[in-house]
This record gives sequence, structure tokens and C-alpha cells, in this order.
Amino acid sequence: MSKNCLHITNGNNLTDYLRDLDFKEDILTWQEMLCEGPTIPAINSRAFLKLRVDFLKEFYEIEVNTREILTELSKLDDTDKYTEINLWFEYDLFCHINLLGVINLLHQKNVNKPLYLICSGRVEGEKRLKALNELNPKQLKSHYKERILLTKEDIDIAIALWRTYCGKDHNILKPYIVKNSSFKYMSNCLKAHLERFPYQKSGLSVIEANILTIVKDNFIKSKNHLLGYSLNYQGYYGFGDIQLARIIDKLDLFFTEDEEGITLNRKGHKALLGQNNFAKEINNNMVYGGVNRLGFQFNIKQNKLIKTIFNGN
Repeated sequence: MSKNCLHITNGNNLTDYLRDLDFKEDILTWQEMLCEGPTIPAINSRAFLKLRVDFLKEFYEIEVNTREILTELSKLDDTDKYTEINLWFEYDLFCHINLLGVINLLHQKNVNKPLYLICSGRVEGEKRLKALNELNPKQLKSHYKERILLTKEDIDIAIALWRTYCGKDHNILKPYIVKNSSFKYMSNCLKAHLERFPYQKSGLSVIEANILTIVKDNFIKSKNHLLGYSLNYQGYYGFGDIQLARIIDKLDLFFTEDEEGITLNRKGHKALLGQNNFAKEINNNMVYGGVNRLGFQFNIKQNKLIKTIFNGN
């Protein structure tokens, strides 16, 4: 660790962990959730910051300390002293969209330093995918030692993906699902993203259908109990509790909740069977980059997004 490098981490927990492990170099802690809410390509702009501040306040009642954010980002104003930049991001969609944002921010600020990716996920001997701060010290240091130098082609892919995510046609993401790159989990994340849109038959996204299935197949005592299940069984999404709690609240119409717990009602069973399209009733009007999710639905046969037409089922 003798090189003068900058670490960019995916959150405070990992930053604290690296400090505990005696990483003494500068650390920039990235605290965003770009996988939800509107984005524009110009991430290095006041307009972008205002867009994000307004979104987080409206949807999650999060008051953003812009001074704190700008102070953290100011670490990128003098990068000549660094020999390399290490990007610590995980296997999931949450982290990968943030990773795209960070790479584009560096590009737009003309930061021309070697970029290394430290990405957790599959770990030898472990059954489930692991977050970086779930790794033990030996595993984490091994990940760092085996970090991957991003090529110009990798960076070009990240730039193209970010622009597409901020755009109006997310079907353009599809060819990148089969494109080789150093982002070994990008394919899974792009598939997961497209399946966040309502399926044409049921109006449920994959994650919404998964939550209803959890209720159907398990004894669920409360919404908080359901949230715990959903956090543990969400595949490649990597959502936090506030994100999943919002989705669960939107699914209220499918639940019967009493002192004995939460069960699926008739609508819930119909939704899982695909007997009606409930997208309009759920009314999850989240924006993903440049697209409102209610504006498109996922067609399984065509394996792509099609524009939504709400006129019956």
C-alpha cells in the first residue's frame, strides 16, 4: 500500500472497515443511490446535484447536506498527487449504477489516472454472494491484491451505459448484457434493471412478484418481518431498507394484515397468476435515470421493454 492512491468506497461502512484495516490513503465515500430517481449525463454539474437533492427529499424525505457532499467530492479537484484510483463497489445493481456514475464523474472532470476495480460477489467456499463489508479481513485484502485494472474499453462501456441509463430508451442497454468487459456482474445487473419494469401480463416487476411470493410461501408476522425477508432474498438488486419498504407499501393492495400476520388476498393471488395487469393500481411511479417505470412494461416473449398502453387488461 505504498503507492499514493485514492480509494472511492460505496459507503461509510466500508470506509470505516478500511480504516480499521489500516488503509491510510485518502478515501472518498460515495453516498448515493443512482439506481433510483432522475439522472442526467452531466453528473459533474450543479443541475445534477439539484435534481438528486429534490428527488431524495420528495421520495424518501432525506435532507441532503450539499456542503458535505461537495466537500467530499472536492477530493477529486487535485488528483495529480494520486498514482491510481481504486473503486470499491459490489456485485449488485445498486452499486453498479453508482459505479457508472463515479466513472463518468471522473471522466467529466478529466481525471486521467489508472482505475482499479475491487468488486465483491462470489467468494470461494461461500454459498451466497457477499458484500465487501461482509468479507473477513483476509478476504478483503485478497480482493484488494487481485484488483482489476480497467481498460479504455471498460471505461468507454461505462460512459456509454451511463448515457443510455440517463436516456429515454433502456432497450439500448440490451446488447451490453452479452458484451465482455471487466465488469463481471454487469450482465446480471442490466438484466435485473430491465426486470424492474412491470411485466406486461401481471403488472408486477420481478422484485414485486418476489415479495408477493415470500408472503404466499412463508408465515409473515408484519411488514417489518417481510422487509427482513425481502432484504435477504433480493438477488442482484442490493436495495436498502428504505427502498424495499417503499415497494412493500406500494403492494398494500395485495395483502390482508391482521393480528395473525400478513397473507395474500384475492388480488395478490391473481397478480401472481398473471390474471390481471395491476401496474396502474400499484402506481409505482419511480424514475430510473431518464425513464419513468410506468411508461414501459417488460414483454417476456420479445425480451424487451415496450411502451405502456393502459386500456384494460
